[in-house]
Amino acid sequence: MAWVVAKRAAAASSSSAMKSVSAAAAIWMRSYAKVALGTDIVSAAPNVSLQKARTWDEGVSSKFSTTPLNHIFKDKKVVIFGLPGAYTGVCSNKHVPGYKENIDKFKAKGIDSVICVAVNDPYTMNAWAEKLQANNAIEFYGDFDGSFHKSLDLVTDLSSALLGT
Repeated sequence: MAWVVAKRAAAASSSSAMKSVSAAAAIWMRSYAKVALGTDIVSAAPNVSLQKARTWDEGVSSKFSTTPLNHIFKDKKVVIFGLPGAYTGVCSNKHVPGYKENIDKFKAKGIDSVICVAVNDPYTMNAWAEKLQANNAIEFYGDFDGSFHKSLDLVTDLSSALLGT
């Protein structure tokens, strides 16, 4: 993908087009932070809470409650994976279905729950989980303000591609 962006950059004639292409190339070539296997997520992200995927009415009835990380991970073996956002193409077609298809293998290895987290509100996460028919296999959580991702140094500013943080 980066070479396509670079070819387009060479062909671009205006300065603003060059800036846009350069920003896109930088996005594709960024090396992403990684959280090591076995990392104590609760210690790495103290006092952080997530919002369990839910309908608006469930949000209202729970007074917009959040779930502290220590509650999500307490006395459990958890597989957690993060994605750029709900309804993104590859995430919808490959990532979530891959975890869903392997849920029995995770359970056989003693995993209590598989959790998907994205920087989205819990209502969008709920609708997406329902659309993917994955909400019975995978727990979905929204990180509406990105505090979880920020605490793990997993935030990327994609504003130059009109995607925000």
